[in-house]
Amino acid sequence: MYLDHFGLTELPFGITPDTSYTVITRSHQEALNTLLVALNSGEGFIKITGEVGTGKTLLCRRLLQALPEGSVSAYLPNPYLAPRTLLLALAEELGVEVSVDSDDYHLLQSVNRALLAHAAADRQVVVCIDEAQAMPLETLESLRLLSNLETEKRKLLQIVLFGQPELDRKLAEPSVRQLLQRIAFHYRLGGLAREEIANYLAHRLRVAGYRGDVVFGPRAVRCLHRASRGTPRLLNILAHKSLLAVYGEGKHAVRPANVRRAAADTEGAASAGWW
Repeated sequence: MYLDHFGLTELPFGITPDTSYTVITRSHQEALNTLLVALNSGEGFIKITGEVGTGKTLLCRRLLQALPEGSVSAYLPNPYLAPRTLLLALAEELGVEVSVDSDDYHLLQSVNRALLAHAAADRQVVVCIDEAQAMPLETLESLRLLSNLETEKRKLLQIVLFGQPELDRKLAEPSVRQLLQRIAFHYRLGGLAREEIANYLAHRLRVAGYRGDVVFGPRAVRCLHRASRGTPRLLNILAHKSLLAVYGEGKHAVRPANVRRAAADTEGAASAGWW
């Protein structure tokens, strides 16, 4: 591997979300600002959508880190659950002790009591649901009913949905139209702009320990932007493969030819035929 070749302590372009590698891009900062404003205003439902690989999970983790001290958060990464199972998962995330044999009424009552206790202590409860486009319609409807839990002054929990564009189509279904009407804040994540990519690449290399000369020059950056369309996950894959190619050549600067070969070997990358 190329770690020693570039003087790195770890791989700089992994595809697993890692907040230590976070680069504050315009789209992500706007999305985070939208989330914090919406949560601060007490909104019950907030929606963030974006194509595969645009950093929704990373944004979710940034949000959880940015919540005010004393907030209570629950993170559900796999929402492909039946309504009752979702309620059990939520109870577990919130630290509510319930019996799996409890009927739905008593299960909901246990969750409600826990939420009321948090509200009495002036603690904000935020539930983040990743990959929300996978949630069955009946589970989405049960989530809406759960959001009805409130006092005279505030919602007992606030729910943030993170999903691919398919989530919008699912929420347009007549059976969940009431939930759609409750979403007051929404943001659509975009890819990185071309002028953001050079900083993105350099930052990740620095975090991984690189201290040498420029690896990705302007021409390589231009090729990476076109091949990845600014999608962070694709950009990471292409940058990693480009570094492998440069390492194989015994060099330290990525050339456009390295990027083109990486793109030809990567599913989802734009074909070099048009750039």
